[in-house]
Amino acid sequence: MKLHLRCAKPQDVDAICQIYNEAIDDRQATLETERRDPGERGRWLAAREARYPVLVATEDGRVVAWGSLNPFNSRPCYDGVADFSVYVARDRRGEGLGGRLVEALIDLARELGYHKLVLAALARNGAGRKLYEKMGFREVGIYREQGKLDGHWEDVLLMELLLQVPKARSESSDR
Repeated sequence: MKLHLRCAKPQDVDAICQIYNEAIDDRQATLETERRDPGERGRWLAAREARYPVLVATEDGRVVAWGSLNPFNSRPCYDGVADFSVYVARDRRGEGLGGRLVEALIDLARELGYHKLVLAALARNGAGRKLYEKMGFREVGIYREQGKLDGHWEDVLLMELLLQVPKARSESSDR
């Protein structure tokens, strides 16, 4: 089976919703606790600006993962910074689909002229951290007890990737 990445279409909303709800239910990738319905996800997708695309990964016509570039902050000084999200269908996790989407989102962010990508992830999500580090993201901090999930305070990991910095500079800044 061949994986195909493309921009999300309205007919993808049900699958996007299902995959997101699996992540909410599993309590491993998001602090979100309220399941979504296809109507809400449809409005969410329809309201997206071109600068904040949603990508889907499909295999034999089935959406198996999705990712999006998201606004980091509404202040104009942050226009060059995007947050991103990646979610993989429960039955397809651990196969590298998340990495393929992250790579595609990085490329797309560069094409759209972003300077930097940032993320906030559950600190206990070791697989996510490993993936982001592999993609070149660096940890910038941890928000301790940032949000409550099922009555327990969760730490949130913050990471960033500078997109427009020459490689030699980014390597020296990590020291």
